[in-house]
Amino acid sequence: MTSDREQAGYVGSAERDMHRVAKDVSPLDLADYQRAVRVLLSNPLITDVYPDRRSLPLVRRWAAQLRTDLHEALGYRLVTTANTARLLRVQDELDTTRPARTRTDRPFDRRRYAYLVLTLAALGRSGTQISLSELADSVGADATRVDGLGLDTESKPHRDAFVDAVAWLEARGALSLADGSAADWVNNPDRAEALYDIDREIVFALYTPSRVLQHLRSVTALLETDHGFAQGQTTQRKAAARKARRLVLERPVVYYADADETIRGQLRHASLGEDLERLTGQTVERRAEGVAIVDTSGRLSDVRFPSGGTPSQAALLLSARIARYVANDDPPRLPAATAAERDEAAAERIDAGLPLTGILDELSEPAPTPPGNPEDPENRGGPAGAAEPATYPFVGDAWLRSAMRELNDVYGAAFAVAWRGDPDRLLREAVRLLASLRLVAKIDGGVLALPLLARYRGTTAVVKPRKKPTPVFDIEDVS
Repeated sequence: MTSDREQAGYVGSAERDMHRVAKDVSPLDLADYQRAVRVLLSNPLITDVYPDRRSLPLVRRWAAQLRTDLHEALGYRLVTTANTARLLRVQDELDTTRPARTRTDRPFDRRRYAYLVLTLAALGRSGTQISLSELADSVGADATRVDGLGLDTESKPHRDAFVDAVAWLEARGALSLADGSAADWVNNPDRAEALYDIDREIVFALYTPSRVLQHLRSVTALLETDHGFAQGQTTQRKAAARKARRLVLERPVVYYADADETIRGQLRHASLGEDLERLTGQTVERRAEGVAIVDTSGRLSDVRFPSGGTPSQAALLLSARIARYVANDDPPRLPAATAAERDEAAAERIDAGLPLTGILDELSEPAPTPPGNPEDPENRGGPAGAAEPATYPFVGDAWLRSAMRELNDVYGAAFAVAWRGDPDRLLREAVRLLASLRLVAKIDGGVLALPLLARYRGTTAVVKPRKKPTPVFDIEDVS
């Protein structure tokens, strides 16, 4: 087996001749170019109004350079039209940590996702304007063909879910309110109405699947495959380098133990950090366990940590408690799920909702299978001769509940009232946040403390006393 050091040297000889990012951008313009990169990576669809009115002109200015660099460095494709910029990304793994969200920041559920897709389909068949009730009727007609879905406009939860999907499209400019009120329609659809203008260019830019969805039996068919790896060593190394850069950009942290040997060699290579730092303007930080981008701009990450709000503050305090417990008490160590195992579990949850009945079952293709004979012992648990999986400190649920109750007792005065009264719910949300950031890994019975958690072991907090409100008047002066 090739060592990481040998692998890094092997890759390096091929990387010297690769395209260097932003090579034609002058030092004076580099910061502006990097802002355009960060905006585009954070918002794969940019319109006149989304995420703001300054973003589209910025991306347009650098469109040619962005198109070249993002393709060469990451394998992404940038498509621009008169009113949109759409970044078509390559999906290497399933990510369940970045859901679509409502205007009140609640994650979409299955019903909202289904309504969103059916709404896009209905808008694609519509003209330039449509009323909300007409759109609901069109979506409802399609929804009845999906077992267990439906759209009953007499049901308030159904109307809420449908309008959340419409609002998501409205925020991105696919729909714009011309008259009426969607909120009034939700509360009383018989007496209220809303009229929308449709931007068909944005509608078509939003829906750009890489495969015909009716032909898929599994969501894993949408993931990037390794077909290019069979086309020679140069193509293999180039594809591996692109994948390594994508992983560092897409994940909060990439642990060496979680990557296969080819990708691990690329992750250790100096060119990866140089390219990503010049591309994004951010710092690539290396540690013994892995690689991460440190977002000093606050414009590249979709989740800031730590940040304001009770769940984030509780997660930060809990991470410090876990880090100290791990350092002082030496808890038992267990292996974490590999990236492939996480993908498999996520795919099972997603595929459980696929409507594989009737015509869809006839059109769909078999789910992809990994190369090689699955019965061969060398194909179980990774490549033949692979090292033993890494293990991490285990922290049980009972310890976590006790720690959260203690944090609530000490810092509860600074927590929002709704969270203060429900420490178990606060614990679930804090652990969910830590897991999404790859600070911990959730397993049955508790969590595993991952290496990045050590960054927060020295965290301390002080509850500032609340200032007493100034009285509107002094009662003693009233006679």
